[in-house]
Amino acid sequence: MRVLVVEDEKKVAALVSAGLIEQGFAADVCHDGDEGLKRANSQSYDAIVLDIMLPGRDGLSILRHLREARNTVPVLLLTRAGT
Repeated sequence: MRVLVVEDEKKVAALVSAGLIEQGFAADVCHDGDEGLKRANSQSYDAIVLDIMLPGRDGLSILRHLREARNTVPVLLLTRAGT
C-alpha cells in the first residue's frame, strides 16, 4: 500500500512515515498543501495522512477538492490542539 503524508512539521512527518514504512507501507512525504494536492491529483494512493494546518493550501480545502473530484481515497486528518 502507498500512503501520502502531507505534514509541514518535518519531525512529525518523519515519525509518521517511519511508522508506516516499519509496518510495510510505502510512504511519500511532502510539507505543504499545494504540493500535497498536486501529488494526490497526479498519483494513486491507497490512503492520505493530511495535516489540517499547512502552508499554501490547508488540509480541509485539499480534502474538499478531492471529494468534489470524486476521489474517495481514505484520508486521516491530523491536527495539533494547543501547545
